[in-house]
This record gives sequence, C-alpha cells and structure tokens, in this order.
Amino acid sequence: MRVVVAGVPGAGKTSIMKEVAMKTSHRIVNYGTVMLEQALAKNVVSDRDEIRKLPITLQKELQRDAAKKIGAMSDVIVDTHLTIKTPSGYFPGLPVWVLEELKPDLIVVVEAGAHEIMRRRKEDRTRKRDFESYEEIEEHLKANRMVAFACSVLTGAPVMVLQNHDGMLEQAVEKFMEAFK
Repeated sequence: MRVVVAGVPGAGKTSIMKEVAMKTSHRIVNYGTVMLEQALAKNVVSDRDEIRKLPITLQKELQRDAAKKIGAMSDVIVDTHLTIKTPSGYFPGLPVWVLEELKPDLIVVVEAGAHEIMRRRKEDRTRKRDFESYEEIEEHLKANRMVAFACSVLTGAPVMVLQNHDGMLEQAVEKFMEAFK
C-alpha cells in the first residue's frame, strides 16, 4: 500500500507519523527530506526552509527527482505537503508528475485548528517558519482540502481528513491505522 500524508506546517503530520512508525512495517519517507538531500548536493540551500524560496523551476526539478526516488519504493507512507506557500503563491506539492510516480492508494489530510497551528509553529524552535496570520492559515487549510480532492480525482485514491487537535494524538493515530488496514 502507498499512502500520502499531508498537512500544513504545524498540523501534526510528522508527530502522527512518528507514532505510526512504531505500528507498521511500511517505510515512512519525508518528501521534504529527500528534496533537501538533493538541494544540499547541488549546494543551493543550507536548510529545508530555504527550498520554498528557490526559483519555481528549481523547486520543480527537485520535486521531480524526489518523486522518482520515492516512486521506486514499495510499501511506503509519504509525509509531504499538498501545497507549499512560496513568495509566488501556493506551489503544488503533488502535481500530476508527482502523483504519477507515487501512485497513492490513500491520501490523508492532517488538520488542526488555525489557533492550534499558530501556537505549535510558535513553539517549534527547530524550524525557520514564516509568520502566517489566522486567516492565512485558514486559507491554507482550505487550499489543502481542495488539492487533496483534485489529487483523488486524478488517482482514484480516497481522501481521509484526519483531525489532530491538541491532546488527541492517540485518537488521530488510531483513526489513521484503521484506514490503513
């Protein structure tokens, strides 16, 4: 089975994936990490948060290369983004050429409330995130849902919207594991 798990930064998808990793034999791959490895090898960034600020043509090149690498893997859960907020606007994390390589069987959209996401981002000292207002986070959440369903139309993969509210991580992991079976 091939699963794509996506959400806006701060929704908690990586936290969910850490828990899921202990419950499955599937390989969990972070799409951004694969892109970062390529970007570092090309000496075009020094950290992952710089990728979204690269020229779109270079982002697409890194994205295509990562898709090919991950697409060659079997039984994989891909931790990624449906949309990436760039200086040019929302950049698709799963354009058709990525979907053709990944061939997902299930698309999972991880969500939380905009206020929860704002707080989580503020508390995360491991990343260099740009500030987004409550309204901008709401817009990003809506954009993600629209893109998830468009990806579903293109692939035939069902979409699960998985709520990950504060204090509810275990329940989110359980719901994911039920759909994953």
